Amino acid sequence: MNEPQHGETGTAMGADRVGDRLRALREAQGLSLAEVGQRTRVPLRHLEAIEATDFAALPSPTYAVGFSRAYARAVGADEVQVAQAVRTELAKVDRPPEYRPYETADPARVPARGLAIVTLGCALAIVILAGLWFGTDLFRGGGETMVSPGPSASVAVPPRAVAPTPAPTPSLAEGQVRLAAGASKVWLRVYDADNKTLYLGTLAPGASFDVPRDARGPRINVGRPDQLQITVNGTAIPRLGDGKRPIKDVPVDAASLAARLNGASATAPVPATSPATTPAAASRAAPSRAAPEPSVPAATAATGNVTE
Repeated sequence: MNEPQHGETGTAMGADRVGDRLRALREAQGLSLAEVGQRTRVPLRHLEAIEATDFAALPSPTYAVGFSRAYARAVGADEVQVAQAVRTELAKVDRPPEYRPYETADPARVPARGLAIVTLGCALAIVILAGLWFGTDLFRGGGETMVSPGPSASVAVPPRAVAPTPAPTPSLAEGQVRLAAGASKVWLRVYDADNKTLYLGTLAPGASFDVPRDARGPRINVGRPDQLQITVNGTAIPRLGDGKRPIKDVPVDAASLAARLNGASATAPVPATSPATTPAAASRAAPSRAAPEPSVPAATAATGNVTE
C-alpha cells in the first residue's frame, strides 16, 4: 500500500501545472513577479502567462520554452524538467503550426525589396540628371548646335576672343602717394604749387609720409633719391635718382608718378645746385633749396601723415 501511495504522490506532484510550481517557488523565496522580471528580462505579461500556464498567450512555442527556462533559473528550479513540462502543455494547445514572429513594442522595420529597388533607381536617375545639368548644356539651351560634317566638309572653328592687354589701372592716377625711407634715413621737403610746405624733415629708416590727396601740384626736394621708396596705392614707382646728387622740384602727384611708371615722359630731376632761371623763380626756390640731410627737429615738421 505504501508504494502505490508514494507513486501516487509523485504522480500528483508531477501532474501540477508548471506555472503553479514556478509561482510556488517564487513565493517561497519571497520574490515578486517584478523582481523575477528584472532577473530574466522577460516582460511581466509573459511571466503572468507562464504562471497561469497560458502558453497560447506567448508569441510562439520557442518563446514559451525559453521564457520558462529563464523563470526556472531565476527561482532555482530544474530547467530541463520545466522545459519538458512546458512542451507537454504546449502539445495540448490548439494553435496553428506555423511560426508567428515575436513583435516588440517598437520593431525596426526593413523596407520591402521593391521599395528599395525603386528608391535606388530614383537616386541613380537624380545623379545622372545632375551630371547632365552641370556638365553639359543639354537642358539649358545655351549650347551650340553641333553639325556633323560631310566627307569633304571642313568644320569651321570660330576663333577665340583674345583678351586685350589690360590698360593701366585708372585709379592709379588718383591713388595715395606714399614716400618711405629705405635702409638709410632720408631728408626731404614736400611742398605744393603755392610753395606751402607739406613736410620738412628726415625720415628714419622704415618711416613713411603720405602726401595729402588734395594737395595741388605737390613736389619734392630730396637729398638721397636712391634711398626714397615711392608707392601709389601700394604700386612701387621707379626711384627718382641714383643718389649721386640731390634733386628738387620733382612732381610727386599720383598722375605724374603713374605716367612715370607707364614709361611716359616725366619731369627730369633738377640738380639742387642749378640756379633759378628768373629772379621770381629764384626767390621762390630759395627757401626750398636742398641741403645734404640737415637735422630738423620734430617741431619744425609741417602737418602730414608720417608713419614709422
